[in-house]
Amino acid sequence: MAKDEKFTLERQDRRLLAVLAEDGQLSAGKVSERLGVTSPTVRSRMKNLMAAGVLRVAGLVDPFRIKGLEVAFVGITVETHSKMDDMLQKVSALDKVNWAAVVTGRYDIMVEVLLPEGTDDLYAFINDELSAIGGVAASESFMVMKAKRKWVPLPRAVRRRFFGQD
Repeated sequence: MAKDEKFTLERQDRRLLAVLAEDGQLSAGKVSERLGVTSPTVRSRMKNLMAAGVLRVAGLVDPFRIKGLEVAFVGITVETHSKMDDMLQKVSALDKVNWAAVVTGRYDIMVEVLLPEGTDDLYAFINDELSAIGGVAASESFMVMKAKRKWVPLPRAVRRRFFGQD
C-alpha cells in the first residue's frame, strides 16, 4: 500500500477498532469474545491493521492531570505552498510535536505541542526548533488552559525531559 493511500476497513475491522477504542488493554481473548471470533483472528486483523498504518496501540495520558505538563497549539503560515508536504513532515518530526496537520483557514499548518517546561518551552520551540526548519513566514501560539477528553501519546522530548527516558 502506498504511503498516503487510504485503507478500506472491512466490517470486522471496524468492529475490532470500536472495541479497542473503548479499552485498548483488552486481551485478544476478551476481544474475540466480544466480537464472536477466534483469538487468532483478532491478532491477525490487528497485525494487518498495524502493518497498514491504520492502528497503533499506545499508552495515552491526560496531560492536564500531570503537574508541570502544558499543551499549546501553534498556527503556522508558510512562506511558500509549493512544498507543503515537505513542510508538514519537517514540523511533525520536531520532538515536542504531538500532531501536525495542513488545515484550511487562517493558517497553513496547525501543530499541537506538549511542553514539560511551560511557556519557556513554548518560546524555545518557536524561537529555536521551528525557526531552524526554515520556510515559516509567521506563527501564532495558543496555550491550552483546560480541556476535556484529551488523551495523547507523549512526544519524544516530553518522554526524555519530563520522565527521563525515550
